Amino acid sequence: MKKMMLPLVAAMCLVGFSSLSFAEDMGKMKGEMKGMKDEMKGEMKGMKDEMKGEMKGEMKGDMKGDMKGMKDEMKGEMKGMKGDMKGMKDEMKGDMKGAMGK
Repeated sequence: MKKMMLPLVAAMCLVGFSSLSFAEDMGKMKGEMKGMKDEMKGEMKGMKDEMKGEMKGEMKGDMKGDMKGMKDEMKGEMKGMKGDMKGMKDEMKGDMKGAMGK
């Protein structure tokens, strides 16, 4: 009976030590994974900020160009309307002079 108990106790001790070793390895892996996660999070935030800046710059430039185009277009229309108004004013002036002179 003693001969059977000794190997059985030895096997149980090995199982106990191996489980402790396994738990220790799992703890190390958990720490490594957390470090990698934090590192990736920082990289992603940097990429997000970079992309946000690029998009903001592109949109701002595009919008400025569009606004300038619209401003120039409206300016041209206003000049055309101003010319039309001047023509109408001169025409009315001529009509008034003709009506007053008769």
